[in-house]
Amino acid sequence: MAANVLVDAGFLVALLDGQDRHHVWSVEQAARHTPPWQTCESVLSEGFFLLGRRGRPPLTGLLSRGAVVASFRLSLEQEPVLALMRKYADVPMSLADACLVRMTEVLPEPLVLTTDADFRIYRRHGRQAVPCVLPS
Repeated sequence: MAANVLVDAGFLVALLDGQDRHHVWSVEQAARHTPPWQTCESVLSEGFFLLGRRGRPPLTGLLSRGAVVASFRLSLEQEPVLALMRKYADVPMSLADACLVRMTEVLPEPLVLTTDADFRIYRRHGRQAVPCVLPS
């Protein structure tokens, strides 16, 4: 089992929105990879935006309970994050995705829970696949 489970906005939205096409998958993953989950502030911003008003209370609840923790400090990792965004400009890579990839580079035994297939394209440390779980 992964020591550091990272979550992206797609996972959070699918988990909290019962109408999302990946909801069942995200609930299964949440049971397999119990909180606390780590993420970055960019992911949370995307999640709040995508969920809208109705999703604000459940996402706030995850944060308040410590189930989701914004543990990434962009100010300390800015250059590597920007380098990733330049490298994957053709995808294009969002700030949130770049932060998560960087987190996989600095945390031991990472695993990203995501609905974003771009994580199959991204590489950490130059050539290593990003350890992630996506819906089939």
